[in-house]
Amino acid sequence: MPTAKENKALGLMALAGLTPYQEKDGEEYMNEKQLDHFRKILSAWRAQLREEVDRTVHHMQDEAANFPDPVDRAAQEEEFSIELRTRDRERKLIKKIEKTLKRIEDDDFGFCDACGIEIGVRRLEARPTADLCIDCKTLAEIKEKQLQG
Repeated sequence: MPTAKENKALGLMALAGLTPYQEKDGEEYMNEKQLDHFRKILSAWRAQLREEVDRTVHHMQDEAANFPDPVDRAAQEEEFSIELRTRDRERKLIKKIEKTLKRIEDDDFGFCDACGIEIGVRRLEARPTADLCIDCKTLAEIKEKQLQG
């Protein structure tokens, strides 16, 4: 049974018209085919997020009303607040996607920022913006939990 993250990754690939990348025996890691595969996923994801931002702007313009009832006004303000927080997270994600696309262009994609080893195609399928291998990410999360106490 796929996890939520795996379902999201599969949704991204379906959006981009892609199937999960099938590595071949002896294939060089992060060859041009793999880079192109991830470039398509990231570009489609970025386009989808930008469309959602545009939709939110139009929705807020169309739905904005000055309700005389304080409860109705508060409900609308809460709805807009939630939408804006979501869009803010997506804006940050778009920046991360663009940073990752730049890494692909700079031939620096698919390798751990901390230790330099291969992140792995399967991990990148699940999280295309990953910049740490699973071991370094696990250690970073453990350290973060310890600092939070």
